[in-house]
Amino acid sequence: MTTKDKIEKLADLKQKALEGGGIERNKQQQARGKLTARQRIALLLDADSFNELGCFIKPRYCDTAVGDNTCPGDAVVTGSGKIDGRTVFIYSQDFTVLGGSISEAVGQKVRQVMELALDNKAPVIAIFDSGGARIQEGVDSLCGVGDMLLYNTLCSGVVPQISIVVGPSAGGAVYCPAITDFIFTVKGISQMYITGPDVVKTVTHEELTHQELGGAEVHARKSGVAHFICDSEEDCFNRVRHLFGFLPQNWESKAAVYASPDDTKRIDYCLRDLIPDDPKKAYDMKVLISSITDNGDFIEIHQQFAPNIIVGFARFDGKTAGVVAQQPGYMAGVIDIDASVKAARFVRFCDAFNIPIVSLVDVPGFMPGPAQEHGGIIRHGAKLIFAYAEATVPKVTVITRKAYGGAYIVMSSKHLGGDINFAWPTAEIAVMGAEGAVNIICRKEISASDKPDETMQKLVNDYKEKYNTPYVAAARGYIDDVIDPAETRPKIIAALEMLQNKARKIPSRKHGNIPL
Repeated sequence: MTTKDKIEKLADLKQKALEGGGIERNKQQQARGKLTARQRIALLLDADSFNELGCFIKPRYCDTAVGDNTCPGDAVVTGSGKIDGRTVFIYSQDFTVLGGSISEAVGQKVRQVMELALDNKAPVIAIFDSGGARIQEGVDSLCGVGDMLLYNTLCSGVVPQISIVVGPSAGGAVYCPAITDFIFTVKGISQMYITGPDVVKTVTHEELTHQELGGAEVHARKSGVAHFICDSEEDCFNRVRHLFGFLPQNWESKAAVYASPDDTKRIDYCLRDLIPDDPKKAYDMKVLISSITDNGDFIEIHQQFAPNIIVGFARFDGKTAGVVAQQPGYMAGVIDIDASVKAARFVRFCDAFNIPIVSLVDVPGFMPGPAQEHGGIIRHGAKLIFAYAEATVPKVTVITRKAYGGAYIVMSSKHLGGDINFAWPTAEIAVMGAEGAVNIICRKEISASDKPDETMQKLVNDYKEKYNTPYVAAARGYIDDVIDPAETRPKIIAALEMLQNKARKIPSRKHGNIPL
């Protein structure tokens, strides 16, 4: 064979690899309203930046169990590329090759890119479109899944990991995206479940569609497995790039700093009217977030799940910060089981990757009731306490209105290691609300009164004036400053700048035992 023949053979093999499962299967993929593995990579990465690895790998059993249904590269496309000029490692499962099933060879390819990501301290992005482990390979396919799970875990807290589910992700392999930091889904095509509808029907006699069992809406709103739900794949990849801009390359680096045209000294007098005079009335905390962040650029995480608490990334003077905030407009901003888990996970991510945390507090307490108690609010609420207390990144807190009881403590108070704690003049910091407190400590006085309602109201007003103000906490050093709401943005920016070189270490240990 001449050199020319060898080069032509190389071109033929590469063309076959580029076609995945073949032209016909690619057409079937597109008929389902889905992009191919390589189209997805091209949409996500900077133009012409993809460097492929392992395009000639074939599964061990390609000549027996699966016949000639495989192709060079098997059922995953792997390599590296760039997003906004920053290196990332990526793998994209190819559903056109045996349903994107995971073989030993697929696991080997994924393991390689994740090892390279660890060695080069660069993020990993995974695109999932697979029916799970390849049945024809038996235990060897489970080896491939195990390799992926192992390296997901080893990468955790070292480099950011983003998962994009744009098809099925089933069986034990669904834990691959579950271990990662952020999961993106697309309406109508994303599916995640341990066992599919057929097995569910056999075992429990329930008839469910794939979307009803594990679709994007289910996991974004009910289970909380998915962090983002997108309208299309194109929308999804644009939002991944947006999120990526807020993240650092690894745990030892900091997120990129962007020049911001937004004035760091900007004040917003409208914030003085944000808090209603009636303490029982709600307001939208997102108005405050939009006001204080650079140009209002805020990417919300878990938007549809536990909306009584808000988490996401923003920039202050061009620098990334995580924002955790109550939403008084939903369930009065109370902390329940889902909100505890949602916020704790986010706080731990920020701490793992050196991202400062800004907490905006208006919380009446933890959700009461038997459903919450029996569901483990004590255990789940402890996760949020643990996350805030363990976090060593800069922590700036602003109390806008209510901050009662244990919920006040957990929300990055001084007592859990908050660095700078501000309060608005409208803040109410106490064990509980005035009415509840007066009912307990002044019960006899109210009962003995000829006019109990008037007595009650007077005692409530006196209690509010004496205790439900930020000045009692400020007098004891638990609040560093009571600030004009209009000056919230410059105050936060100044605090973050002051804390930018913070270096605090937790006691030496292998790791803590968070109450999972």
